[in-house]
This record gives sequence, structure tokens and C-alpha cells, in this order.
Amino acid sequence: MRVLLETTYGDLNYRGTNERGQSIQMSGSKEAVSPMETVLLAAAGCSSIDVEMILKKMRQEVNSISVVIDGTRADEVPAVFTKIHLHYIINGNVKEGKARKAVEMSMEQYCSVSMMLAKSVEITHSFEVISPGLNDNI
Repeated sequence: MRVLLETTYGDLNYRGTNERGQSIQMSGSKEAVSPMETVLLAAAGCSSIDVEMILKKMRQEVNSISVVIDGTRADEVPAVFTKIHLHYIINGNVKEGKARKAVEMSMEQYCSVSMMLAKSVEITHSFEVISPGLNDNI
């Protein structure tokens, strides 16, 4: 795996590009997502792919997955993450027990980003399932 990071416009702005030519913008000046925010997004993205694949193998109907990620950083430099919490919001016709199992499998076995981070960061997770039609009568 090889990626390229290069300066783009203005101070502290960079574009990261993979070997397929796909790119993301990052910034240290709040003009784009920060590198530390990309770490949180990478953990959620990696795990969400796992969760969706696992649920589909369990024959669950997943419409969408959202993840709210809270990261707590150390007060001193380097301001590394000390805690990360991922809260999954799974929308679809999904049984709660299957959702729990899928999230646990991702976080404890499959998500390489989370597994790598867990060596130095306390990572926790939670989830909720929102079934279609739940608010139809409101």
C-alpha cells in the first residue's frame, strides 16, 4: 500500500492520494478535515464496512449506517487520543442481537484500524437500531 501526501492551496493544506487516484483533503488550518479527525473517520469507516458486511451475511436488511465518534485527546503535546467512543446508528430491518454481534465482531476481530488504535487508546462502542416505519404513525 502506498499513498502520496502533497501541499495544495495555502498554508497547512494537503491532499492525500492513493494508488487508484482517489483523494482526500486535509488541513491544519481548519479549511478541511484535520489529520486527527481523519483517524476517527478511518476507525468508523473501517468498522462500518465490517458491520454492514456482517449484517448482510446474517441476512439483515441494512438501509444505512451512521457513526458518531467522540475522541478525547491528551492535554499535553503530543495530544494523542486517550479515549475514542463510536456510537453506531443502524437503520433498517435489523434485529438488535444481530446488530450487537456485528458491532462486537468488527471492534474485537476485524477492524484493523480500531485494532491498531486499541493498542494505545481506550476504545468503546455502543449502537442503536432504527427500524423503518417506526415513525410512520407520528
